[in-house]
Amino acid sequence: MHDQVVVRCKDLRKTYEGKVEAVRGLDLTIYAGQCFGLLGPNGAGKTTTIEILEGLLAATSGEVEILGHTWKSDSRALREMIGISLQETRLSEKLTVRETVELFAGFYKQSRPAEEVLAELSLTEKADARVGKLSGGQKQRLAIATALVSNPQLLFLDEPTTGLDPQSRREVWDIVRRFQQSGGTVLLTTHYMDEAERLCDYISIIDHGKVIAAGTPAELISGVGGHHRVEFALEADHLDGGELWRQLPGVGGVHQDAGITALTVEEPHLTIPALLAAVNQRGWKLSQLTTRQSSLEDVFVNLTGRHLRED
Repeated sequence: MHDQVVVRCKDLRKTYEGKVEAVRGLDLTIYAGQCFGLLGPNGAGKTTTIEILEGLLAATSGEVEILGHTWKSDSRALREMIGISLQETRLSEKLTVRETVELFAGFYKQSRPAEEVLAELSLTEKADARVGKLSGGQKQRLAIATALVSNPQLLFLDEPTTGLDPQSRREVWDIVRRFQQSGGTVLLTTHYMDEAERLCDYISIIDHGKVIAAGTPAELISGVGGHHRVEFALEADHLDGGELWRQLPGVGGVHQDAGITALTVEEPHLTIPALLAAVNQRGWKLSQLTTRQSSLEDVFVNLTGRHLRED
């Protein structure tokens, strides 16, 4: 990782109409070459934060510095340095793919050749197709192409794969990795935990307008009390048993939800035999037992009490 700071926000606040506090004292630092993930449930203040960083919205208070500039003093210079792909980019359906990229190239002093960007995003054979005729995945690649044609140092991607099929999602992931490999920095918001786990070098989880946890995916996952999850259900509704499960060897946390008990554990090979012995000893029966590695989704549910994809 480079140690050059690309984005720094300090005590960022945004209050709407003097009442609703969408962002309340947010601190973020993003370094050059990182893919930085901003995650949070709906209404957490993610969109507001991103719009302030992109220069689309003024903060109520706090400091924002991007690539050494501020929106107040250097907005023109900053527009040349960043690329933005919004959640829904409305492009003219009547233009062709090439015309669209050329149109966006015309907005910048140091733009890249349209053909080069189309080739990079595997859109060359669609260059003469009208935008209205593209598939969802092609439209999304085109939206990213319009962000990359300015040759940005920092790329904002707001939920870039929402609604895409698995293959199109992977294509977008490859684009992100290539942009990083060429020295670019990415700020990503996503609703998909597997996407964040794969792409992001560093993640900030925000809720109620504040950062509630931050770290690499591995650091966040080990923070839930174990790298593994053992989930089980008993045939009959026995006692809550929380205390019993907590005393099993190697258990870092116990979560009960809808009749399923989930244990976060470091060493499942020690915990599972002890669990089976405790259940047998009491004459109970398990109706299910699964074990898997802890994921960012578990971290998220632990921290916010809800899943990321709750509409």
